[in-house]
Amino acid sequence: MAKRIVKSPNAPEPIGPYSQAIEVDGFLFCSGQIALNAKTGEIVGGDVKAQTEQVMFNIEAVLAAADMKFDNVVKTTIFITNMGLARHVNEVYGRHFTKNPPARSTVAVAGLPKGVKVEIEVVARRV
Repeated sequence: MAKRIVKSPNAPEPIGPYSQAIEVDGFLFCSGQIALNAKTGEIVGGDVKAQTEQVMFNIEAVLAAADMKFDNVVKTTIFITNMGLARHVNEVYGRHFTKNPPARSTVAVAGLPKGVKVEIEVVARRV
């Protein structure tokens, strides 16, 4: 089992001891993305919609570094700080998964890194 580290300069550097993504046997396991701007290192947006837009942009950058797109995503996990935010996250998320959306879990958590409201991780498969 060979694993390849995938890194995009257009997504934020990890804020801990982990990789942006690892590819193994055609599967891409992406670490959770938060609303960090890769260029400034600052949190983007105060509201959850703006944060989700940045998260999706970061995910797209990591996928592109592996020569994949949102169509390759087979599973997502969304972490939000309040289930009441889910409808706002869904509004943004749904624009990126317009057909054949991936399997998904959504979990409310007590807190997220840097005080953000949303974090999303994805698993993608090379076709």
